[in-house]
Amino acid sequence: MLRTNFENDLNKLHVDLDKMCHLVILAIENCIVAFKSGDRELCRDILAGDKVINDMERTIEARCLSLILKQQPVASDLRNVSTALKVVTDLERIGDQGADIAEILLDTDVTCPYKMVEHIPNMAHLAKNMVKQSIEAFHQHDLKKASEVKKLEDDMDGLFEEVKVELIQIVNESKETIDLAINFLMIAKYFERIGDHAVNICEWVEFNQTGTVDNYRLI
Repeated sequence: MLRTNFENDLNKLHVDLDKMCHLVILAIENCIVAFKSGDRELCRDILAGDKVINDMERTIEARCLSLILKQQPVASDLRNVSTALKVVTDLERIGDQGADIAEILLDTDVTCPYKMVEHIPNMAHLAKNMVKQSIEAFHQHDLKKASEVKKLEDDMDGLFEEVKVELIQIVNESKETIDLAINFLMIAKYFERIGDHAVNICEWVEFNQTGTVDNYRLI
């Protein structure tokens, strides 16, 4: 009976996690559209969505802590709950990065920003891809996919360097674009951080399956 209760509660936890994952992916997709179009209303939607993501984080954290305290799970079950607790934190941070991007776009007086900095959309799409694959790795307990996502971090770093080159060229052409260049640099940095959180999720997939992170045994 206790085992059945635990499994039911764990299933409810994963249903909530699925919903949160969907909202986070939607936030990234909306950031990409907003960056390409300059859609200010969409930026406000992203900010509103971040509040929902924050609320979901608190709900899921409460579920996780309740499972740990009331059910006292054994090692493998404890890893499942602990992994969910860690993953939800990274998902919430991704939502925060999306909101930060939206706030910058609302403060940026450019109709189609992507035409000025071509590599930022590339970073955005890579970030989205990394997050989607990391979530798939989490749901599928797929260590191979998690490893593949972690390798994409080098691609993200390379794109960030390309963005910096583009921004230097923009500023060299006109010193009046310095504030705009700083905004673009921050947007690129936030997309890079989204990629970092995707890598974090993959590391928690490793922990979930092996009990170790970077060869250090935790549970």
